Amino acid sequence: MIGVTRGISTLVGAVVAGFLLWLATQTGAETSGEYWATYGVIAAAGLTMALSQILGGWTKWGWPRFSTGVFTLAFLPVLVAGGWILLARQPADWMNTSNWSRDLGIFGVVADLGNVLPAIAFGVGLVFGLSFDTAGRRREIVEQVRQDVPHDETVHGVSMSTDADNGTVRGVGDRRLATREGSATRPESVAPEPNEQEDRARSDEREDERRRTRDVQREHPDPEQ
Repeated sequence: MIGVTRGISTLVGAVVAGFLLWLATQTGAETSGEYWATYGVIAAAGLTMALSQILGGWTKWGWPRFSTGVFTLAFLPVLVAGGWILLARQPADWMNTSNWSRDLGIFGVVADLGNVLPAIAFGVGLVFGLSFDTAGRRREIVEQVRQDVPHDETVHGVSMSTDADNGTVRGVGDRRLATREGSATRPESVAPEPNEQEDRARSDEREDERRRTRDVQREHPDPEQ
């Protein structure tokens, strides 16, 4: 589903970007207004390609977000470098960028890159679009315990039985309740069986008798010993 959605959105973005590039060829670059309009449309084509990936990410079920880190560390340097070249090649270099490039010793690089101004404008718009992204919806990570216990099976000395209606695993003594979804609750104490209660009562009675016998022997020791 995600691949199909992104594929369609990428195709739509490419069609729109192609139309903008064609529109830029019809504008011209003889005057300063036409120059900046042409390369502004080309930059919008690059932005369109980046936004097509944002729209294709709607399957994450997240809202678009703006990354200040990408904007600061990536887009601003690209904008400065690309804008410098675009300013140096405009019809009327009203900012005198060419002379500043000579003073900085970068005039040769600026002149060479000036031959690919459409690519530079497209890249500026593309990098700006990469400052946006879609964030997936927040998920609460819960540790899940999955137990596959057959019906009426003994595990680690504990008799386990499975409720067929709701998939609940039950055990005698200390037990854990596990559902089919894998969620687990804390161990719950189960009331002992009637036979266990009788055995415990008899054991307690024997222990009481032993204690009473020891107490009597301590109070009335045997003279022969």
